[in-house]
Amino acid sequence: MTKPIYTRAQALPALLEQRILVLDGAMGTMIQRFRLTEEQYRGERFKDFGKTPGQHKDVKGNNELLSLTRPEVIADIHERYLGAGADMIETNTFGATRVAQADYDMADLAFEMNLASAKLARAACDKFSTPEKPRFVLGTLGPTPKTASISPDVNDPGARNVTFEELRASYYEQVEALVQGGSDVLLVETIFDTLNAKAALFAIDEFFEASGECLPIMISGTVTDASGRILSGQTVTAFWHSVRHAQPLTIGLNCALGAALMRPYIQELNKCAPDTFISCHPNAGLPNPMSETGFDETPEVTSRLVGEFAADGLVNIVGGCCGTTPDHIAAIHDKVAPLAGRKLQRAFFYKEAA
Repeated sequence: MTKPIYTRAQALPALLEQRILVLDGAMGTMIQRFRLTEEQYRGERFKDFGKTPGQHKDVKGNNELLSLTRPEVIADIHERYLGAGADMIETNTFGATRVAQADYDMADLAFEMNLASAKLARAACDKFSTPEKPRFVLGTLGPTPKTASISPDVNDPGARNVTFEELRASYYEQVEALVQGGSDVLLVETIFDTLNAKAALFAIDEFFEASGECLPIMISGTVTDASGRILSGQTVTAFWHSVRHAQPLTIGLNCALGAALMRPYIQELNKCAPDTFISCHPNAGLPNPMSETGFDETPEVTSRLVGEFAADGLVNIVGGCCGTTPDHIAAIHDKVAPLAGRKLQRAFFYKEAA
C-alpha cells in the first residue's frame, strides 16, 4: 500500500498560490568566509585519510564533508539564512553523490553525508518554523562533475566518462538518504546536462515506487551563456519539455548568470510552462575576485533585479546562488514580501502519492 509523505510539504501548493517563497543563498560562498584549513576539513575522524606512503590527497574544498566534520559550520549557515527570512533551505549535498565524491576517494561516505546534511537542515528548519511561517528542507541533488551526454575528450566526441546506470545508482542512494534525513522536497538543480537530470529523475521515481513514499520535486536548469541554452545544447523550452514528465512542483533556473542576464530565459519559461510554478535563484551578478563574495552585485542590486521579476509576475520562488549571502536573502525577502506570486494560467499538477 502506498503511504502518503506530504506532511509538511502538503502546505506548499497553497502557500505558493498565496505568496512568493524565499529560498536561501550560496552555501559555498558562506563556507569560504570561515577560511577553514585542510586540517579543519578533515577533523579528527579523517586526519590521516589518504595519507598513504608516496601519495596524499587533499580534502579541502569538499564542502559536503563538513556535514560530518564541522556540522556546527553548516548549521550556522542554515540558521543565518533562516534568520534572514528564507522559507526554504537547501541541504549541503550539491556534490554528495558517489560519482562526485570519487574525486576525493570518499564515494563510500556519500550516504552518510546526505543523511547528516538532511538532518542538519531539518533541525534548523524545525527550530525556526512557526505556524505562520513554516520552513522547508530541500534535499539537493547536484549535477555531478561527469556528464552523460558530453565527451570529456575533444578528440573523441563519442567518449563518455560515466554511464546512465552509474548516475542512476548514485542518485538513488542520495535520494534514499535525503528522504530518510527529513527532506520535504527534492531539488534537482544546476542542470547543465539533461541526461544527468533524467538519471536523477529516474532514480527519484524508482525510489518512490520502491518505498511507497512521494515528495514534491523541484527542477532547476542552468543556462550557461548568451546562447540561451544549457551546456548539453537545449533551449529553455526544449529543456522543459524533456523533464516535464516528472510533473514537478516547480521548474526554474539557477547559477551561471546574474538576474539581469537570466530575465529573458525566465520569461521563456513563463510562456512554455503555464501550469507549473517557477523558481529563480541567480548568481550575484558576474564573478569579481576583488569583491568580498567573489561576485559583483551587492544585496541592494540583486534584490532590486529579483524584485522586478516578482513585480512583473514571473516567479513563485526566489533566492540566490553563487555569491549571495544572508544579506542578499534578507534584501530579496523584503522586496518580494508585499508582492503576489506568478499566477498559473491553468490548474497546475504534480505527482502525488497514490
